[in-house]
Amino acid sequence: MRLQLSPEMEAFRDEMRTFFTTQVPAEIRDTLAARRHLSREQYVQAQRILNAAGLAVPHWPVEWGGRDWTPLQRHIWREEMQLANVPEPLAFNTSMIGPVIAAFGNQEQKERFLARTANLDIWWCQGFSEPDAGSDLASLRTTAVRDGDDWVVNGQKTWTTLGQHADWIFCLVRTDPAAEKKQRGISMLVFPMDSPGVTLRPIQLLDGGHEVNEVFFEDVRVPAENLVGEENRGWDYAKFLLGNERVGIARVGATKKLISQAKQHAREITVDGTPLSQDPRLTARIAELENDLVALELTALRVVANSADGKPHPASSVLKLRGSELQQAATELIVDIAGPLSLASFADGGSEVPDWARVATPEYLNYRKVSIYGGSNEVQRTIIAGTILGL
Repeated sequence: MRLQLSPEMEAFRDEMRTFFTTQVPAEIRDTLAARRHLSREQYVQAQRILNAAGLAVPHWPVEWGGRDWTPLQRHIWREEMQLANVPEPLAFNTSMIGPVIAAFGNQEQKERFLARTANLDIWWCQGFSEPDAGSDLASLRTTAVRDGDDWVVNGQKTWTTLGQHADWIFCLVRTDPAAEKKQRGISMLVFPMDSPGVTLRPIQLLDGGHEVNEVFFEDVRVPAENLVGEENRGWDYAKFLLGNERVGIARVGATKKLISQAKQHAREITVDGTPLSQDPRLTARIAELENDLVALELTALRVVANSADGKPHPASSVLKLRGSELQQAATELIVDIAGPLSLASFADGGSEVPDWARVATPEYLNYRKVSIYGGSNEVQRTIIAGTILGL
């Protein structure tokens, strides 16, 4: 594989870097760099800036805002965005439901939703996981029964990320409970979160934050035209969606940024008068992480280069698996560098505790989720064994 960028790609990287570091407000980028929660308004503002410049959905079909970029250009775009601490376009919109509607929705749905989805005029959330159907998503029990021109939805979803901000939900529902295989008989519906019968309840996290929610459906009436694609084909669309999600989960640029920050923190923390950055065990640990990240980056380039017709390559499961592991390793590294200072988020550590140390432990705990969402890593190993290795 060619590791050195061509002059054209170097120029493209410089273009992306300049845009992200000059056109997105510093206040938003500083909030993300400090690993603080962004407000809904900050998410929307950042994405609309990107969309106005044609940089929100470059991977979409050109007629709906895509850029017809090469896989390498898309990789550079994402990495430079992460390195510049720019919020990535909302994944629920741009990597999940948007590509699904573009690929499987009818023309009316494309015209109704895609432009507004790219511009974050509609904030989407994902109604997939249930209390007894997470990694085994095909066991979902939320039902939709046809009643005249409507579907009537009953059930519950959980871990609905940022659902408190959402305008609409894309939801997997069981429309044929008698289907021979549980993967069949599932459909995808979209409907507003303020529909009568929809109730959202926050789930408070260990650090006191509110990121995820439970969503309950009681006789929610959804117009028949809000069925995406064909009835009982929802499982196929879910696999397509999750494949796109897994490519983004690798987050190579974001992990590079974490490791860079860890190295800076190690220079600031001293033990017996010696900076931690001079500890041979720590430097070896950082070097191993950086080597693993290079391997992941090369794998990511191979995956996007071999994706055909917009369909994710099966090796996206490898990206999800290793990407989540390296993100967790990087957050653990920062906690270990902070040492006792990392407890400041749970006790009054005093004003002398740096902000990065205060958020180290909550972020480490929060990143336990990345090996679960998008299909747990155990499931990814099964996919890799069967689809890639043929075992």
